Amino acid sequence: MEEKVAVYPGSFDPITYGHLDIIKRALKIFDKVIVAVAHNYDKKSLFTHTERVEMIQDALKGHPNVTVESFEGLLMEYMKGTNARVVLRGLRATSDFEYEYHMASMNRSLNQEIDTLFMVTGKDYFFVSSRTIKEVASLGGSVEGLVPKNVAQKLREKFAQQKRGQKS
Repeated sequence: MEEKVAVYPGSFDPITYGHLDIIKRALKIFDKVIVAVAHNYDKKSLFTHTERVEMIQDALKGHPNVTVESFEGLLMEYMKGTNARVVLRGLRATSDFEYEYHMASMNRSLNQEIDTLFMVTGKDYFFVSSRTIKEVASLGGSVEGLVPKNVAQKLREKFAQQKRGQKS
């Protein structure tokens, strides 16, 4: 029997409990989940690509059936190097669906062997986005309970470092 593998792509800047909720629930459906951290040159990331990969690996310790990899370029090209046939995407609100539907349609036109599975984010995390997490943390607000502890610590360090740099 062939192993069921899904790829969960994203920038994960930073990973949140909403992302982790999707991953953990996907593990009930798939034998393996690959978290594919994208190099997105159009987005200005708070964390480096390496920092994001390391934070995700740390947050997912104890889940041997999850791997964290990075990729550049088209997702459908990256998928060729895996034995995955499913792209996993999380939806928080109906506004997410329109964008995700267009991306899934484009990916399907590039590779008809790949399907996209949409999972609705758990009710406790539907309002959580990486953008909001960064904004709250940058203003000194607590993001405890919304991101893993290692991520909350990295956010505090990153914004303290930025503030020190502004004072110079």
